[in-house]
Amino acid sequence: MKTFEELGVSEEIRRAIEELGFVHPMPVQEEVIPYLLGNQNDVIALAQTGTGKTAAFGIPVLQRIDPTSMETQALVLSPTRELCLQIADDLKDFSKHMEGIHIVAVYGGASIENQIRQLRHGAQIIVATPGRLIDLMNRGKAKLDKVYNVVLDEADEMLNMGFSESINAIFEGVPTDRNTLLFSATMSKEIEKIARNYLTNHKEIVVGSRNEGAENVNHIYYMVNAKDKYLALKRVVDHNPRIFAIIFCRTKLETQEIADKLIRDGYNAESLHGDLSQQQRDLTMQKFRQHLTQLLVATDVAARGLDVDDLTHVINFGMPDDIESYTHRSGRTGRAGKKGTSIAIVHTREKHKIREVEKTIGKQFVAGVIPSPQEICTKQLYKVMDEIVKVDIDEEQIAPFMTEINRHFEYFDKEDVIKKIVAREFGRFIAYYANAPELSPIEKKENGKKQESKGKKQGSSKPQEGYRKLFINLGKADGFYPGEIMQYLNKYVKGRQEVGHIDLLNKFCYIEVPEEDAGKVMKALNGTTYKGREVRCNDAEDTPKGEGSRKRGGQGRRDDDNRGDRQASRGDKQTGRRGKRRAEADNFQNPQHKFKKEDWMQFLNPKAMKLKGEEPDFSEEGWARRRPKKK
Repeated sequence: MKTFEELGVSEEIRRAIEELGFVHPMPVQEEVIPYLLGNQNDVIALAQTGTGKTAAFGIPVLQRIDPTSMETQALVLSPTRELCLQIADDLKDFSKHMEGIHIVAVYGGASIENQIRQLRHGAQIIVATPGRLIDLMNRGKAKLDKVYNVVLDEADEMLNMGFSESINAIFEGVPTDRNTLLFSATMSKEIEKIARNYLTNHKEIVVGSRNEGAENVNHIYYMVNAKDKYLALKRVVDHNPRIFAIIFCRTKLETQEIADKLIRDGYNAESLHGDLSQQQRDLTMQKFRQHLTQLLVATDVAARGLDVDDLTHVINFGMPDDIESYTHRSGRTGRAGKKGTSIAIVHTREKHKIREVEKTIGKQFVAGVIPSPQEICTKQLYKVMDEIVKVDIDEEQIAPFMTEINRHFEYFDKEDVIKKIVAREFGRFIAYYANAPELSPIEKKENGKKQESKGKKQGSSKPQEGYRKLFINLGKADGFYPGEIMQYLNKYVKGRQEVGHIDLLNKFCYIEVPEEDAGKVMKALNGTTYKGREVRCNDAEDTPKGEGSRKRGGQGRRDDDNRGDRQASRGDKQTGRRGKRRAEADNFQNPQHKFKKEDWMQFLNPKAMKLKGEEPDFSEEGWARRRPKKK
């Protein structure tokens, strides 16, 4: 194994990186550093996060700086503010023993006047986000005509974020006689295009293999019902008492909601997304890096490029739209040779994304089983006991208080004291999981359709704690799908109405609402009309068994429908139910009619057709969906 000295790293930089804990260069550093120390050596480095990329380009860039000149000599571009600040901090750490080195970070969301003031004093290295750098170039404050090292970190992400035009404009403002380095997790067509346009005789350095996930990361997915995703998240976190994780969400709204829920439930969590001010984001990241925050709930953009030590888990609260995002997410853990775990909490509609990621990264996901309350409580109990046993006691410090402590507990025996200590530390989990809702596993029928646990009818399960189940005499046959249900509630119920589980059947449905809102919802909906049908809403427990299957809207079916059903049930054995449907399709006039080849011609003459009953509502979504033929 080579040393940094053998790579040609200067003594000042070696001293600094040794103080930071760098002992031997990582593979990407062995490849990139000697090459970049030369002139006119362009590089495309394909490496995952956590492989030592910042030191790989930072060390040679610093070593080639002329400290006697205050002109900008190197430029590092990054996709996000957080990564920009992180790179600048790392470069300052590497150069702590070098005199006369000035590094300035410029990024959006901060005072441009302060950044202009810093640039005016001189900066040999500028670390920037593309948007803010373009602004400074247009103002004539960022002068790049002496730059001979350009680095694009997370180049693939910058292109995904729409910075292609900005990058092109920046390259037009730097000399052609330069070293250019592109770091990317994947080799995309856009990266190849930049290479063709702006790199000269570049070398491609691949650490690992192209488009590969981190070797030290285990990939696990938990499949649950969509409504149970947050409950599953809590169980995953509780089952790993010493977890230190980033939880990725798809949107800023979802990120804030999940963070708020976790904080409300007693977890040490904070959010990180684009709606926060730069000061808030900096403070959040500072606390997380110092392990003062245990769970960071973040969007992809906000957490791009974050380098945090000892991250144990990455949790995907749903899979991202593109595989590259998953690669970047999972790359936050399993860094510097340590083991990490990437967890995905998905529902059935997201399972295909798991398979796509598996094909791309060449790794198999493990199908996890949601931990049971007993398993979680056992783990948390052992954690509490372990922490109590490992407490260091300063005899001198505690001695003045022992008399009072002994007096206070003199009537308690040892066992009672232990119980009280454990209950205080462990009681929250016992109380929660004693009445925790059951997370039913999603099972599969032979034909591939999902079903709930066997032996249970839809609507028969008990509502979750704090909720009441209501009956509504509308179902799928009425076009009353979840979206329509929420719109209907918003129309008649004042304020934002919280809704739990929705159990949708063909002719009626059950909805769960908070106990305190049940009366309000029933009063608001009962007696209203939906597409001409009178709506009845009442407590599900007050609904007679089988009501929904016998009646719709509290009214019996039309006599002709009942008569038709009775005829079908005892009709011609050869025709049966299928024959009935065929007869109905043939104008309902002649059940014995045999279809002829010319019959399709009738559809070209709509006036000749007669419809039985009311004219269907063709605007209703899904009216024309046909059931697949039975083989």
